[in-house]
Amino acid sequence: MRRFLHAVLALATAAAVITGISSSSSMATEDADHTVTFVNRSGRTIWIGSAVNADGSRNLTGLPALNDTQQATVAIPESGDPAHWRGKFFARQGCTGTPGGTFHCTVGDCGNQPDRCVHGEQPASLAEFNFDRNDGLAPWYNVSYVNAVSLSITIEPRDAQAPPGSTECEEVGCSLRLLESCPPENLTRDANGTPLLCTNPNRDARTAYSDAISSRCPKAYAWSKQDAEQGNQTVRQCRDCSGFVVTFHRGI
Repeated sequence: MRRFLHAVLALATAAAVITGISSSSSMATEDADHTVTFVNRSGRTIWIGSAVNADGSRNLTGLPALNDTQQATVAIPESGDPAHWRGKFFARQGCTGTPGGTFHCTVGDCGNQPDRCVHGEQPASLAEFNFDRNDGLAPWYNVSYVNAVSLSITIEPRDAQAPPGSTECEEVGCSLRLLESCPPENLTRDANGTPLLCTNPNRDARTAYSDAISSRCPKAYAWSKQDAEQGNQTVRQCRDCSGFVVTFHRGI
């Protein structure tokens, strides 16, 4: 998964249907074979951010802000041209300011628009996907803490039909409060002293950071080459499902 997830931005649209909130955004559902539902269990308000690969994947707009316990669903634009969508989602936290002007987020900042990213994101926990209509094994998915841990993430396929005895369509990530395991030298706290972010000091090598995260959350990336380790559990595929549920859990 690390080999095909490189963040850049393009243009597109997506629909968000938020539990308890009306949304004016819309998108033709026939253009999306899969959906991703975001569930907020973080204990705080989050703004969903997204970035895509440099392969023509269409960047999403109309992404929701979710209060704690709320959820929203977006359609993935994997049909048409190109016949794929490869990218990632993350939770933007501590966002304030005027949309299009002073809007800014403390964690996962990616520009001055609350419903979309306009530049690359700051380090945060990631939910990564490869939807490719020409790949008979897709979708592929994983949770990545390669850059940092902000909130814990789980990804679970919806309406999955996995071959008996296989690991296909398994849930990945974890709901544990991973900031509790952050090496002190890698931990950033907010103005009140509350742990906010654990940043990887070297994403391309094993470190005290990656060892701490992997020991508690083996079904997620903690460093970039972890998928080359024998017996790793970082990436899964689910050829037969309607979509995925991405849940953001408390980091501390």
